[in-house]
Amino acid sequence: MVKVKPFAAIRPPKAIVKEVASRPYDVLSSKEAKAEAGEKSLLHIIKPEIDFDPIAEEQDPAVYAKAVENFKLWQQKGWLVQDAKENYYVYAQTMDGRTQYGLVVCANTEDYLSGAIKKHELTRKDKEEDRMKHVRVQSANLEPVFFAYPDNAVIDAIVAKYTAGEPEYDFVADDGFGHKLWVIDDEKDIKAITEAFASIPAFYVADGHHRTAAAALVGSERKKANPAHDGSEEYNFFMAVVFPQSQLKIMDYNRVVKDLAGLTPEEFIEALRKDFTVEEAKCSGPYRPCRLHNFSMYLGGRWYSLDAKEGTYDDSDPIGQLDVTVLSNLVLDKILHIGDLRTSDRIDFVGGIRGLGELQRRVDSGEMAVAFALYPVTMDQLVSIADTGNIMPPKTTWFEPKLRSGITIHKF
Repeated sequence: MVKVKPFAAIRPPKAIVKEVASRPYDVLSSKEAKAEAGEKSLLHIIKPEIDFDPIAEEQDPAVYAKAVENFKLWQQKGWLVQDAKENYYVYAQTMDGRTQYGLVVCANTEDYLSGAIKKHELTRKDKEEDRMKHVRVQSANLEPVFFAYPDNAVIDAIVAKYTAGEPEYDFVADDGFGHKLWVIDDEKDIKAITEAFASIPAFYVADGHHRTAAAALVGSERKKANPAHDGSEEYNFFMAVVFPQSQLKIMDYNRVVKDLAGLTPEEFIEALRKDFTVEEAKCSGPYRPCRLHNFSMYLGGRWYSLDAKEGTYDDSDPIGQLDVTVLSNLVLDKILHIGDLRTSDRIDFVGGIRGLGELQRRVDSGEMAVAFALYPVTMDQLVSIADTGNIMPPKTTWFEPKLRSGITIHKF
């Protein structure tokens, strides 16, 4: 079972929330962040290397010091203000006419360490350490992590009650995605939410594996350093936005490859026919995979449909049934000799938010030789993998819209 608690969020005044809120630290390069950051943007706190000229190295000690300085400055200027009491918050995101409603809560670090917060990706120690440094120096979770949980009627009813009223925040970001926030401040509702989550068996990390690990590890450090630790301290908790599983949609995460490993396009297609039924797509534009084990390929100015043949995949295996696994085994490794997706410089990954046109563009430009689009992973597949203790291959899931950073901050 999972443990959550309300918290007194540090957040922007309503009038400037759009100016303060930013895209997450890991979807922007430092150069992009510098160009995008307005005067009040949280990017000055989560990517403070942009305040140096030239842009500083992200792990320079001066960068972490600048982060602390900016966080204090934003509070001194009244651009970030702490709520007077502990609340829960409803955070809604709208993209392409579809809205998902999450609760902003404090999750428990022990739940991550015990496995009640379940992951589906491996984390890298260098990325963990970078995020840990930011959490350490700020004693705060500046950006939320993104969790899913099994749908719960009690929680749904409380969320519906608040979202029927006027939101505290309501703005459309420059990317066209809508963001709303409601404050749950009634003590009976707060207690009901806490008790409802106590009956929920697990959270599932959707996005933010490194931030989750960093928060849990810093919590463990503070615990070891405190001889009077009793588990109620604020450092035992970290900020998460948790969504009902049924509301979430995973987008495709596609691949582009620089070369055909010495094969001509004709030889490559012939090699594919051993494990796939290969047909040139009859549609006028890009071909999108229409079902599991159906792939889209762009090669030589043409779109193709690839259907994996029976016996080339294992639908009884949570990992073997994934199309990222099928493509990796039968094409990237077997034909193109790309064994390690994490280290190869011959492959790149394109999130589905960029569209299939981005795959075509990168091949037509000559930068890449071939592109593959995959059928998206489902939430049921993600949960099955996490529940069985398995780990997905790298670059498998892409969630949109991304959580906006700076709408709420948790300080401990």
